[in-house]
Amino acid sequence: MSGYPEDFKYTDTHEYVLLDGEIATIGITQFAVNQLGDIVFLELPEVGASIAKGDEIGTVESVKAVETLYSPITGSVVGRNDEVIDDPEVVSQDPYGEGWFLKVRVDDPSELDNALTASQYSALVEGA
Repeated sequence: MSGYPEDFKYTDTHEYVLLDGEIATIGITQFAVNQLGDIVFLELPEVGASIAKGDEIGTVESVKAVETLYSPITGSVVGRNDEVIDDPEVVSQDPYGEGWFLKVRVDDPSELDNALTASQYSALVEGA
C-alpha cells in the first residue's frame, strides 16, 4: 500500500483529485508538500472561474520555490478553501483533508481516465 489515498487520482505534476459525483476536490500531494517545505502563500482561482485540464490555475509559494498549479480536470470552480489562503500551513498539516484547494463541478469525468492511481503515483515519486 502506498502512502497516498487509494480513492484519489493523481497527476505527474503532483495535484490530486477526489471525485464525488460531479464535484472534484483538488489539492496537492504529500510528496509535493514535502518537496516544497514551508508553504507561505497560495494563489487560487475565484469561485465561478472556468478552468480547463492542463491550464495553470494558481501558484504555491514556499520558502524554497514557487510552483505552478495545473488543473487536472475541466469544469467550473464551485468552492475555494480560503482557510488555506489565510493559513497555508494547513496544507502541510493535512493535504488530503483540511488542506484541499478547490472544489470543481466537472464537465467530463472521463478526463480522469488517464490519471494516475495511488500505486502508479507512488511508483513515480518514489522510483519503486
